[in-house]
Amino acid sequence: MLLNYGGVVFIILILLEAITIIVFFERLLHLRRAQVDHADFIKGVCNVLDRDNISEAVMLCEDTPGPVAAVVLTAIRYKDGRLSALKDAVHNTGRSEISRLERRVVALAVNSQIAPMLGLLGTLLGVIDVVLLLNDQAPLVESTAMAGGLMKALVTTAAGLIVAVTSYTMYSMLMVRIERIVLDMEAAASSIAAYFTPSNVRTLEDDV
Repeated sequence: MLLNYGGVVFIILILLEAITIIVFFERLLHLRRAQVDHADFIKGVCNVLDRDNISEAVMLCEDTPGPVAAVVLTAIRYKDGRLSALKDAVHNTGRSEISRLERRVVALAVNSQIAPMLGLLGTLLGVIDVVLLLNDQAPLVESTAMAGGLMKALVTTAAGLIVAVTSYTMYSMLMVRIERIVLDMEAAASSIAAYFTPSNVRTLEDDV
Protein backbone atom coordinates (compact mmCIF):
# COMPACT_ATOMS: atom_id res chain seq x y z
CA MET A 1 0.00 0.00 0.00
CA LEU A 2 2.67 2.50 1.06
CA LEU A 3 4.84 1.36 -1.84
CA ASN A 4 2.14 2.41 -4.28
CA TYR A 5 1.86 5.85 -2.71
CA GLY A 6 5.58 6.47 -2.16
CA GLY A 7 6.78 5.77 -5.66
CA VAL A 8 10.43 5.54 -6.72
CA VAL A 9 11.73 7.74 -3.90
CA PHE A 10 10.13 5.49 -1.30
CA ILE A 11 11.75 2.42 -2.91
CA ILE A 12 15.16 4.12 -2.76
CA LEU A 13 14.62 4.92 0.93
CA ILE A 14 13.73 1.29 1.63
CA LEU A 15 16.96 0.21 -0.05
CA LEU A 16 18.94 2.70 2.03
CA GLU A 17 17.35 1.35 5.21
CA ALA A 18 18.22 -2.20 4.18
CA ILE A 19 21.83 -1.17 3.53
CA THR A 20 21.95 0.55 6.91
CA ILE A 21 20.74 -2.53 8.78
CA ILE A 22 23.08 -4.92 6.91
CA VAL A 23 26.15 -2.71 7.41
CA PHE A 24 25.32 -2.12 11.07
CA PHE A 25 25.06 -5.77 12.05
CA GLU A 26 28.07 -6.79 9.94
CA ARG A 27 30.23 -4.09 11.55
CA LEU A 28 28.82 -4.82 15.01
CA LEU A 29 29.85 -8.48 14.78
CA HIS A 30 33.28 -7.46 13.47
CA LEU A 31 33.82 -5.01 16.33
CA ARG A 32 32.77 -7.56 18.92
CA ARG A 33 35.37 -9.98 17.60
CA ALA A 34 37.99 -7.23 17.55
CA GLN A 35 37.49 -6.15 21.16
CA VAL A 36 39.64 -7.90 23.77
CA ASP A 37 40.71 -7.19 27.33
CA HIS A 38 43.93 -5.37 26.50
CA ALA A 39 45.29 -5.51 30.06
CA ASP A 40 45.00 -9.29 30.29
CA PHE A 41 46.32 -9.71 26.77
CA ILE A 42 49.40 -7.56 27.41
CA LYS A 43 50.02 -9.37 30.68
CA GLY A 44 49.88 -12.73 28.93
CA VAL A 45 52.20 -11.62 26.14
CA CYS A 46 54.71 -10.12 28.57
CA ASN A 47 54.73 -13.33 30.62
CA VAL A 48 55.58 -15.28 27.49
CA LEU A 49 58.27 -12.76 26.50
CA ASP A 50 59.79 -12.96 29.98
CA ARG A 51 60.49 -16.62 29.23
CA ASP A 52 62.22 -15.57 25.98
CA ASN A 53 59.63 -17.48 24.00
CA ILE A 54 59.26 -15.08 21.08
CA SER A 55 57.61 -17.55 18.74
CA GLU A 56 54.86 -18.32 21.26
CA ALA A 57 54.23 -14.59 21.75
CA VAL A 58 53.97 -14.13 17.99
CA MET A 59 51.54 -17.04 17.72
CA LEU A 60 49.46 -15.62 20.55
CA CYS A 61 49.16 -12.31 18.71
CA GLU A 62 48.41 -13.94 15.37
CA ASP A 63 45.66 -16.09 16.90
CA THR A 64 44.00 -13.10 18.57
CA PRO A 65 41.81 -10.92 16.33
CA GLY A 66 41.66 -7.16 16.57
CA PRO A 67 43.92 -4.09 16.58
CA VAL A 68 45.31 -4.69 20.08
CA ALA A 69 46.98 -7.90 18.99
CA ALA A 70 48.08 -6.29 15.72
CA VAL A 71 50.01 -3.45 17.37
CA VAL A 72 51.58 -5.80 19.91
CA LEU A 73 52.68 -8.14 17.12
CA THR A 74 54.25 -5.21 15.28
CA ALA A 75 56.13 -4.17 18.42
CA ILE A 76 57.47 -7.70 18.89
CA ARG A 77 58.73 -7.80 15.31
CA TYR A 78 60.53 -4.46 15.74
CA LYS A 79 61.79 -5.10 19.27
CA ASP A 80 65.44 -5.45 18.20
CA GLY A 81 65.53 -2.13 16.37
CA ARG A 82 65.64 1.42 17.57
CA LEU A 83 62.88 2.67 19.83
CA SER A 84 61.87 5.33 17.29
CA ALA A 85 61.48 2.69 14.58
CA LEU A 86 59.37 0.55 16.90
CA LYS A 87 57.08 3.46 17.76
CA ASP A 88 56.72 4.46 14.12
CA ALA A 89 55.82 0.92 13.11
CA VAL A 90 53.27 0.63 15.92
CA HIS A 91 51.80 4.01 14.97
CA ASN A 92 51.44 3.01 11.32
CA THR A 93 49.85 -0.29 12.28
CA GLY A 94 47.44 1.55 14.56
CA ARG A 95 46.36 3.87 11.76
CA SER A 96 45.82 0.92 9.45
CA GLU A 97 43.74 -0.88 12.07
CA ILE A 98 41.59 2.20 12.71
CA SER A 99 40.90 2.45 8.99
CA ARG A 100 39.91 -1.22 8.98
CA LEU A 101 37.56 -0.70 11.92
CA GLU A 102 35.83 2.26 10.24
CA ARG A 103 35.40 0.47 6.92
CA ARG A 104 31.83 0.82 5.58
CA VAL A 105 30.71 2.69 8.71
CA VAL A 106 30.78 5.91 6.67
CA ALA A 107 27.88 4.51 4.65
CA LEU A 108 25.64 4.97 7.70
CA ALA A 109 26.69 8.60 8.05
CA VAL A 110 26.02 9.20 4.35
CA ASN A 111 22.58 7.58 4.60
CA SER A 112 21.66 9.74 7.58
CA GLN A 113 22.46 12.85 5.53
CA ILE A 114 20.87 12.01 2.20
CA ALA A 115 17.71 10.32 3.53
CA PRO A 116 16.04 13.59 4.67
CA MET A 117 16.86 15.18 1.31
CA LEU A 118 15.29 12.23 -0.51
CA GLY A 119 12.26 12.59 1.73
CA LEU A 120 12.05 16.26 0.81
CA LEU A 121 12.34 15.34 -2.86
CA GLY A 122 9.43 12.94 -2.48
CA THR A 123 7.42 15.69 -0.77
CA LEU A 124 8.06 18.07 -3.65
CA LEU A 125 7.10 15.42 -6.19
CA GLY A 126 3.85 14.80 -4.31
CA VAL A 127 3.05 18.51 -4.26
CA ILE A 128 3.82 18.74 -7.98
CA ASP A 129 1.35 15.90 -8.63
CA VAL A 130 -1.35 17.82 -6.76
CA VAL A 131 -0.61 21.04 -8.64
CA LEU A 132 -0.74 19.23 -11.98
CA LEU A 133 -4.12 17.76 -11.06
CA LEU A 134 -5.43 21.18 -10.15
CA ASN A 135 -4.25 22.57 -13.48
CA ASP A 136 -5.64 19.70 -15.54
CA GLN A 137 -9.01 19.27 -13.81
CA ALA A 138 -9.77 22.65 -12.28
CA PRO A 139 -12.19 23.58 -10.93
CA LEU A 140 -13.47 20.00 -10.40
CA VAL A 141 -10.86 17.77 -8.79
CA GLU A 142 -11.66 14.46 -7.16
CA SER A 143 -10.52 14.19 -3.55
CA THR A 144 -9.05 10.72 -4.19
CA ALA A 145 -6.84 12.09 -6.94
CA MET A 146 -5.48 14.80 -4.68
CA ALA A 147 -5.03 12.33 -1.84
CA GLY A 148 -2.55 10.34 -3.95
CA GLY A 149 -0.19 13.27 -4.28
CA LEU A 150 -0.55 14.23 -0.62
CA MET A 151 0.11 10.65 0.49
CA LYS A 152 3.27 10.54 -1.62
CA ALA A 153 4.47 13.69 0.11
CA LEU A 154 3.67 12.40 3.60
CA VAL A 155 4.98 8.85 3.08
CA THR A 156 8.33 9.90 1.61
CA THR A 157 8.83 12.57 4.26
CA ALA A 158 8.20 10.09 7.07
CA ALA A 159 10.36 7.42 5.44
CA GLY A 160 13.23 9.86 4.96
CA LEU A 161 13.16 10.85 8.62
CA ILE A 162 12.98 7.22 9.78
CA VAL A 163 15.97 6.24 7.66
CA ALA A 164 17.93 9.27 8.84
CA VAL A 165 17.24 8.61 12.52
CA THR A 166 18.05 4.91 12.38
CA SER A 167 21.20 5.47 10.30
CA TYR A 168 22.55 8.15 12.62
CA THR A 169 21.71 6.11 15.73
CA MET A 170 23.46 3.01 14.39
CA TYR A 171 26.42 5.10 13.21
CA SER A 172 26.80 6.62 16.67
CA MET A 173 26.63 3.21 18.36
CA LEU A 174 29.36 1.84 16.11
CA MET A 175 31.59 4.89 16.59
CA VAL A 176 31.36 4.55 20.38
CA ARG A 177 32.55 0.95 20.09
CA ILE A 178 35.33 1.95 17.72
CA GLU A 179 36.53 4.67 20.09
CA ARG A 180 36.71 2.16 22.95
CA ILE A 181 38.73 -0.26 20.83
CA VAL A 182 41.05 2.55 19.72
CA LEU A 183 41.64 3.55 23.35
CA ASP A 184 42.45 -0.08 24.21
CA MET A 185 44.80 -0.25 21.23
CA GLU A 186 46.61 2.93 22.27
CA ALA A 187 46.97 1.65 25.84
CA ALA A 188 48.35 -1.66 24.56
CA ALA A 189 50.78 0.15 22.25
CA SER A 190 52.08 2.26 25.12
CA SER A 191 52.45 -0.77 27.39
CA ILE A 192 54.34 -2.91 24.89
CA ALA A 193 56.57 0.03 23.89
CA ALA A 194 57.40 0.59 27.56
CA TYR A 195 58.17 -3.11 27.94
CA PHE A 196 60.75 -2.96 25.14
CA THR A 197 62.17 0.46 26.06
CA PRO A 198 65.08 -0.72 28.28
CA SER A 199 66.58 -2.93 25.56
CA ASN A 200 66.20 -0.15 22.99
CA VAL A 201 67.84 2.37 25.27
CA ARG A 202 70.82 0.07 25.71
CA THR A 203 71.03 -0.34 21.94
CA LEU A 204 71.15 3.40 21.45
CA GLU A 205 73.81 3.80 24.12
CA ASP A 206 75.93 1.09 22.49
CA ASP A 207 75.67 2.90 19.16
CA VAL A 208 77.00 6.07 20.76
